[in-house]
Amino acid sequence: MRLRDAVSAVRESGDFGPLHEAIPYAQFMGITAELVDDDVCGRMQYSEHLVGNANVPALHGGTLGALMESTAIFKLLWHGETEAVPKTINITVEYLRGAKPQDVFAKAVFTRRGRRVANVRVFAYQDDPDKPVAVATAHFLLVQD
Repeated sequence: MRLRDAVSAVRESGDFGPLHEAIPYAQFMGITAELVDDDVCGRMQYSEHLVGNANVPALHGGTLGALMESTAIFKLLWHGETEAVPKTINITVEYLRGAKPQDVFAKAVFTRRGRRVANVRVFAYQDDPDKPVAVATAHFLLVQD
């Protein structure tokens, strides 16, 4: 399935499955999204290959960044007016505490969403949404069809 077709299918059904299947990187990383209380929630399912420091053990920071960027993109696609995938301009990640070897969740909040550019703040957490393990600020170019 083409990515644009997957985006259309997600908007029609609310099931992000077709989008996950269309993105091999998301499959490899175990990144999925679902609607929770009418909002997009990202999830990165724990797997041993995501561990960056086996001595601690803690998840690799890059995997957390990938989850947060993906969650922001999923939210932009869900709320967007086009099937075109937004292009990342930049992303800044603040690592707040070590992420344990378990599933990680992410929620994205629009700080600004215009016609051409969107600014998104993303919070990644494990046990408690009020205690994020990392926070990201990302800027995206909204591609028009």
